[in-house]
Amino acid sequence: MNAVSAKLVVEGLSHHYPDEYTGESVHALEDINLELYEGELVSVVGPSGCGKSTLLNILAGLLPYKVGTASVDGNIIDGPGPDRGVVFQEHAILPWRTVAKNIGHGLEIRGILKSERDRRVQEFIDLVGLTGFEDKYPHELSGGMKQRCQVARTLCSDPVVMLMDEPFAAVDAQTRITLQEELNRIAQATQKTILFITHSVDEAAFLADRCLVFSARPGQLKEIVEINIPREKRIWADMNNDPDFITARDRILKSVREEVSVAKEE
Repeated sequence: MNAVSAKLVVEGLSHHYPDEYTGESVHALEDINLELYEGELVSVVGPSGCGKSTLLNILAGLLPYKVGTASVDGNIIDGPGPDRGVVFQEHAILPWRTVAKNIGHGLEIRGILKSERDRRVQEFIDLVGLTGFEDKYPHELSGGMKQRCQVARTLCSDPVVMLMDEPFAAVDAQTRITLQEELNRIAQATQKTILFITHSVDEAAFLADRCLVFSARPGQLKEIVEINIPREKRIWADMNNDPDFITARDRILKSVREEVSVAKEE
């Protein structure tokens, strides 16, 4: 990997925001420097309040920042844009639109011809395993299916970088495992560049090529853990016996626990 192929670059990013109750300044992030490369899935973990979601909201263009820079393909982030797609924990799909119409919403806004739009929508419906549910409405879907719909809608718009903020946190444990395996398969198929925020160390280690461990607030990049397991081998039935996975997971867990202890002492 090299700097030329970096799709997302963050340099010297620090951020303060006012506490909504006291009005005092909260130091959320301090001197964050990172790069994401094409086709790479990078996870971010750390103790609660370490600024993970703040970072994602800045990268999504939803939160203005003043210190440092963040860019996609060399273009400075100064607001939302089609080069970034966001998948939140909440099901941000439109309840009055069917699965197919939700997935094609971004293409419709951009004025893509219906024939091309329908082709691409069906491609991503098939990719995320929603074939046969094209005409269903969100209230007719399970939580896991709603998240698949949200992922398909983001992918269908073809962003340069996909930002995911704890997207599987609200589903049951078995569905979460299934969605993790599905996202791994989708990452292989699309080669999208993905930043994945999570509280789960197991999830971070299972999904990521690299895991960024953040310190207690103000969030700093404490450690980068490389996870060199081929994507085709990432199946949960095998992972708990894989020495490379166990080593990476335990290293991440140790690093996060150290920061949790620091946060409790403060």
